[in-house]
This record gives sequence, C-alpha cells and structure tokens, in this order.
Amino acid sequence: MEDKKQERLREIQEDILEELDLSRSVGDEELMDMIHHTLGQHCVKEYLSLQEKAALGKELFNSFRKLDILQELIEDEEITEIMINGPETIFLERHGELFPADRHFLSKEKLEDVIQQIVSGCNRIVNEASPIVDARLPDGSRVNVVLAPIALNGPAVTIRKFPKQATTMEQLTAWGAIDSETAAFLARLVEARYNIFISGGTGSGKTTFLNALSEFIPKTERLITIEDNAELRIHGAVNLVRLETRNANVEGQGAITMEDLFRSALRMRPNRIIVGEVRGKEAFSMIEAMSSGHPGSMSTGHANSPRDMLMRLETMILMGMEMPLTAIQRKIASGVDIIVHLSRYRDQSRRVAEIVEVLDVADGEIQVHKLYEFVENGMKNGRICGKLVKKGEIKQKEKLLAAGY
Repeated sequence: MEDKKQERLREIQEDILEELDLSRSVGDEELMDMIHHTLGQHCVKEYLSLQEKAALGKELFNSFRKLDILQELIEDEEITEIMINGPETIFLERHGELFPADRHFLSKEKLEDVIQQIVSGCNRIVNEASPIVDARLPDGSRVNVVLAPIALNGPAVTIRKFPKQATTMEQLTAWGAIDSETAAFLARLVEARYNIFISGGTGSGKTTFLNALSEFIPKTERLITIEDNAELRIHGAVNLVRLETRNANVEGQGAITMEDLFRSALRMRPNRIIVGEVRGKEAFSMIEAMSSGHPGSMSTGHANSPRDMLMRLETMILMGMEMPLTAIQRKIASGVDIIVHLSRYRDQSRRVAEIVEVLDVADGEIQVHKLYEFVENGMKNGRICGKLVKKGEIKQKEKLLAAGY
C-alpha cells in the first residue's frame, strides 16, 4: 500500500515537473493550482477520495516548496527527534519512545536536495569534501548531517526539535525535573553571579535547563551568547547579543571559531557570557571569562557525572594549551563555582540528578562538595518516584553575602 502511494507521488511529481517553466519563478498559488490540476487528471485514471487528494496535495507542495516528507514530522509537536538513516529508513522519538516512521524519501537525490536546503538556510556547506555539518532549522531545531563517504548507508540526518515556547523553571518544577526549593536555591545563585556549569548525557535537557536558568538573570545586565549553532533562547533579556561560529567556505577561508567569538565578546562589555556548549579547546576561553571579570557566566557540556565533567574540562584545555595539569585544575577551580548535573532516567524522565560546589585543588584533583542529590524511592505507574535530598550547605558564601542573601 505504501509502495503504491510512493509510486503515485513519483508519477504526479514527474507530471508537474513537465509543466513547470523552470526559466521563471512560480508562486505558491500557481504551484498549488498546478498540483490540483494534475491531481484531477490522475483521478480520471484512479479514484481518490477528497481526504486522499488533500493529503497528496499537501505532500506534493511540501516536496516542491518545503522539506518534503520531513515537513509534517517537523510540524508535529509530539515528535522530539527525527533520525534519518539513508533515504529508506526514518526513526522518530515521541514521548521518549523510538519507532520507525511509515514513510521514506523517493530517492537518495531527493534526500540530498532536502539536506542542501537545510544547510544553505543557515549559511553552512556540506559535500563529499566536507561531509559533516551542524545546522539548524528556522524554528531552532538542531540538525546534524553526515554524508558519504563517512555515512556508509546513505546520508544520515538527525534533527533534535525544541518546544516552540521556551521552557520555564516553573514548568520544569511541574514536570518533576526539579523541586521548588532547589529551583529557588539555583535562582539565588544566578542572581548572586555564581558561575554555573550544566552537565549531562545526550538528550538529558542541558540546553532546556540553561534557557530556564537564564530567566533569573537581572534584566539590566548585558548578555553575550556564544554557540556553534544558535539554539539558546534567552527569554526576557533586553541587552542581548547572540554570536554564532561560521565554517570555512569552499576555498577553506573565512572560518569564525569559538575562540574568535570569545575575543570579540570580551570587547563588547558583557556582564555575563553564556556558551551553549563547550566541546574542545574553547573551554579555556570559557574558564578564563568566568575567572577574570565576568562572574555569573554559564555553559553546558557532555559528561556522566560532575567529576567526569571536571576531568573532561581538563582534557579539553590540554587539547589547546601547553600548561601543567595542576595549573589547569586551579584555573578550572577558580572559574567554575557550581555544577548542575542532569540525567535521563530509565522511565525517560529528565531530572536534576546532582548539584555540587566546586572547591579548590587537593591531592592532584579538583575537590567538590555535594549540595543536592536525587534519591530514588521506587516506581509508580511506570514513573520513578524520588526527590532531591539536600546533602550539605554551600561553603563559598561570599557572592551570596555580597548580593544581600
């Protein structure tokens, strides 16, 4: 049945392409007229109900004007992730569950056309010479593309969708990701300009949590955001500058790196610098900003625990700096004040798993002091029960006292 539908789509597309005058631009209304006319001709050969005609018309319009079969998936607010493993295989995530989609691209060429449409929309380039790229859709969805010869079974595209409205801390509390007491504690730390790092695994909600934390930044402050791909949605900020890296052009020229953006940001008189995610040697620039006049800065990073995040930061800085490990550790300890670690649990819930305070260096490693930890207490209706348990009082209170707490 699905193969028959795909074959019908292909035939109608070919008929419309024969009618199209490629030497001039065709408006949306004119294209829809052509689609309806061609569908009417096909109805003479084979009966189509009004519902089938409407669905086919929409798919055909999307194939010419938008992102083909992806358009409906992107518009479906219940779908949070789209994984394309070549033109024949698409998987979707809905409510934390993965399942195969009931559709596929008509050809590898059509998938490649859609990929080029996506990456060109944010001034990126992807081809066989440069087969990996990060991009974004107009709605802010994050896109990763891998082409041949790296992807062996056809172009691989992963689309991470974000809610149309930025998630607030109040919503995260209602969903059980954090409790109101801990949220109020973090709000005080943000207002008091503690440097906060958010760590967690893939899909644990780091970017969403960073967006929610940003609502506690005083509206009078000047913020600079630095990202590989613009994903942050800082709501309520009036004095906000958003910076994004740029890949090299086809001649290998014109690249703008995270380090370039940091240098520029420091000349823009920011009160705080917010980095979407640190992945490499730019970690040193982030720590430098945190420890030299820009308190209250925030960032995220991939890690399995707060201690793992600290070790990853050490490794990232070592990638770009020839410094003794002890000096790097002291730099990190003086820059990062708090690490909030998020986890995605087996019931697919995303929660704050741990909050630690970063102390000084002792015995060859950065010391941490646990403030909160999520403690499980069984299951109910398929969902993990538990709560954040306070494990200790914050030791470094100078910024809280200076802020009047």
